Amino acid sequence: MRAVRCNEYGSVTSVVVEELDDLVPGEGQIVVDVAAAALNFPDVLLVANLYQFTAPLPFTPGSEFAGVVSAVGSGVQHLSVGDRVMGAMLVGALAEQIVIPAQAVQIIDDNLDFYVAAASGVAYRTAFYALRSVGKVERDDWVVVLGAAGGVGLAAVELGAVLGARVIAAASTKAKLKLCSSKGATEVINYEKENLKDRIKEITDGGAHVVIDPVGGPYAEASLRALRWGGRFVSVGFASGEIPKIPLNLVLLKGVNVTGFTMEGFSRNQADDELRDRTELDHLLSVGAVSPHVSSVYSLAQAAQALGELADRTALGKVLIDPRLA
Repeated sequence: MRAVRCNEYGSVTSVVVEELDDLVPGEGQIVVDVAAAALNFPDVLLVANLYQFTAPLPFTPGSEFAGVVSAVGSGVQHLSVGDRVMGAMLVGALAEQIVIPAQAVQIIDDNLDFYVAAASGVAYRTAFYALRSVGKVERDDWVVVLGAAGGVGLAAVELGAVLGARVIAAASTKAKLKLCSSKGATEVINYEKENLKDRIKEITDGGAHVVIDPVGGPYAEASLRALRWGGRFVSVGFASGEIPKIPLNLVLLKGVNVTGFTMEGFSRNQADDELRDRTELDHLLSVGAVSPHVSSVYSLAQAAQALGELADRTALGKVLIDPRLA
């Protein structure tokens, strides 16, 4: 099989495509023929060895995917060859095949497109869980989304609107803000040209209820300052590459709640909430109430270019790899 490989840490331009042996499932595992893999900013960080977890060299980047089960290991009872599934791992998805614990995938409906399934796995769950259970968003809340045209950001814009919130999408270009408006944003702010804190307060007449921040960097503090009393600030990542240092006096004086979200931590510590949220999100996806915006689809041979879109922060929505493409 063909797979994208990272043989040394550094720039995404260093990844290569190699021929590897076909995968064989162990006990409790399955092999999936990958039809689509979706990229996320942590893939860039893993290649550079700048993520909070290290992937030992050599490794195949890519976390979320969708495809068809092609082999089943011993002890697996609930899956069969031919089942259509989606799932996520820390690494391994940018390949024609991936081996994964059977419990780490879910069967998808025949009417769910592989591209939609792959693109919605991590970004939409992150966004929905952060809004629904962590940010506790309610109808008519003012919700600020930073990095609003990225994978998680755009999902948060769309899902926030579906939850009945008034979403303020903050991004860096006119094209990105136009896309956010098409996904349901009530207001938009170009935070490279406008004063983010002042504009949020002006729009909301008193401050936002919730901030969803997948970016970090200099805009985190500005948006925190624009929260109203008792507001909620949810940190879900640092795509800017800069981890902000928040002055705790702001938290004290404004009575706000600052909390973080990781998929692994939420799933492990709030299993009941995760099951409820996942069920609700799966329904929204299955009925077409929400659908990820796929901006680009690349072949395995174009993986460096695809990862470059994320590294350069030029991607709009989700970038996919289709291993079936020549």
